[in-house]
Amino acid sequence: MSRRIRVGVIFGGQSAEHDVSLQSARFVLDSLDPERFDVVEIGISRAGRFAIGSDALRALSAQAGERGAAGEEIAPVAPRLPLTEAARGMNDIDVVFPVLHGPHGEDGTLQGLLELAGLPYVGAGVLGSAVSMDKAVMKMVFRQAGLPVGPYRLLLRSELADDELVADRLKDLAYPLFVKPCNLGSSIGISRVADPGELPAALLAASRHDRRIIVEQGVRARELECGVIGNDRPEASVVGEVVSSGVFYDFTAKYDGSSGLQIPAQLPQDVSQRVRDYAVRAFQAVDAAGLARVDFFYDEGTDQVYINEINTIPGMTAFSMFPLLWQATGVPARELCNRLIDLALQRHAERNPGGGRETGS
Repeated sequence: MSRRIRVGVIFGGQSAEHDVSLQSARFVLDSLDPERFDVVEIGISRAGRFAIGSDALRALSAQAGERGAAGEEIAPVAPRLPLTEAARGMNDIDVVFPVLHGPHGEDGTLQGLLELAGLPYVGAGVLGSAVSMDKAVMKMVFRQAGLPVGPYRLLLRSELADDELVADRLKDLAYPLFVKPCNLGSSIGISRVADPGELPAALLAASRHDRRIIVEQGVRARELECGVIGNDRPEASVVGEVVSSGVFYDFTAKYDGSSGLQIPAQLPQDVSQRVRDYAVRAFQAVDAAGLARVDFFYDEGTDQVYINEINTIPGMTAFSMFPLLWQATGVPARELCNRLIDLALQRHAERNPGGGRETGS
């Protein structure tokens, strides 16, 4: 009997999406098949300190204001480890499952480190991660690939003090606007701007998270999402719809379970197929791998579908659309995690013919 595959699940991190990452990690850890995998928890605190071992998630959760099952105290995260020492803690790992949302986890930096270490990992590589993380660059790539993208403009934090430049850059966009940090997710730092008077505060809020700010023209549309898994031959899930409990699908609406998710979305067959086709094309355009969630707007009045963004490490919480979409497509959580790890090992083998690490497969 072959040994179990040793999977390192990395979570936490120093981005504003730290708490979401902890929720995603809990879901993934609960979904991994214990008969097939040995799991190593690798937590990174907000301060960049590492916690490696069976209590890593509990330790980081405690720092986020939580306690153990019986309310007991949980030991703090270990002192910051040098990179070489942290790497030794991952020395016997066969494949890494990153659930580090946002900068330093989803933007290609972690992926570059894993490439240098020669470790297979779940999800997009350096290029796909970096392109998909920056909303402005991502939209440029989508347009080049012939995908329908709504009107937007890019601003830099250093330009915000020049009122005339900002006004000129945004003059062709119609309100309401959505102001977002280019390199963040989970709707953190995003503002809906109904009129020019609200714009300065929204730009300031976004600039606290990133030096690059994207301003998008809002559309009266239904919010649709589609999951994609695969490598060179990706597959699309059924299409889901977000029915937000708020003015827009903000952080609270995403993670408190208050928003309705219609899965599958009630759409004409041709619209659903169009969304699924666009999702696969978007995945291929950025050279994604493993998994992604692609978000869309559908304007029923014009029958126009607009692609909003692609997320290469989508939320994997109990309320998250990505696992729910695949469950509705006939792929439950355990099978989904199995497939993602298999895809990671396959991708690594294709990129490293004749070499690479031995695993329990």
